[in-house]
Amino acid sequence: MKSLVIISFSLVLLACNHEQKHAAPIAIDKYSKSDSIIFEQLPDTIKEENHSMIMDAILGKPKHTIKTIGILVYDGVNDLDMMGPRYVFGQAGAQVQLIARNLGNVKTVMGVQIVPDNVIDSVNQLDILVIPGGFTGTIQAVYDGQLHDWIRKIDKGTTYTAGVCSGVWVLGATGLLEGKRASTNWYREEEFLKKFKAIPANERYTRDGKYWTSAGVTAGMDMSLAILNDNWGEKYTQGVMLDMEYDPAPPITGGTPEKTNFLVEWMMNAMYDAGVNPLMDSLENRMKSKP
Repeated sequence: MKSLVIISFSLVLLACNHEQKHAAPIAIDKYSKSDSIIFEQLPDTIKEENHSMIMDAILGKPKHTIKTIGILVYDGVNDLDMMGPRYVFGQAGAQVQLIARNLGNVKTVMGVQIVPDNVIDSVNQLDILVIPGGFTGTIQAVYDGQLHDWIRKIDKGTTYTAGVCSGVWVLGATGLLEGKRASTNWYREEEFLKKFKAIPANERYTRDGKYWTSAGVTAGMDMSLAILNDNWGEKYTQGVMLDMEYDPAPPITGGTPEKTNFLVEWMMNAMYDAGVNPLMDSLENRMKSKP
């Protein structure tokens, strides 16, 4: 039986053998000629009365005015899918809300209780919408027509609409990614993106127009920083990255299927299949049985 599973898994590998592409980071001058000109005009110390002037001189103005940012939360949401973007966008000078599907606290996939700021029925407009992923709750959201209606309504007024990890499945289920390049979690990536008529980009994060999508979990922080860079500029983004001391250096090679031991990858696929397939089959059957 195991040999049949391994053969099947090998076929999956052959069908999805595109290595995830990581965009090379843009090199930044440590101290350019234009920096020296700005520096000469700045006061020696930052005080309350000159704080805004100094920030404007160094960071410049954003491309778009962003006042409201919403991150969808629900039972089973992945902690880092949600909190990575929450931390990044929390430094954008905008109101950031955790917006729940229903009233009450939300329990993350790791069992952490969070208190949402709002519920979807009370939110009619956002400048940025972020849809994080998870597991069971995410798959249920893929089949939640009322939630899809809300996402489409909010999307009409957004400057950026984004999905993280399997949250891209939820965004895809709304039809908004049809014909667009997209990225998502490595697990059955091409299968799920094609299910929603999106074009697999096999990238760490992807932009297609105002739609931004990322691979799994930690990639949501990279995507959020990329959105920050697109709208607020490279110096603002570097300031946030320095605040986070964001300079990842993992102890071993890993993090994508191509960089993971065969047995570990096989085990992770089998574990995910065991949870995903029965739930999706149940929800698909329920949808078919509706009048």
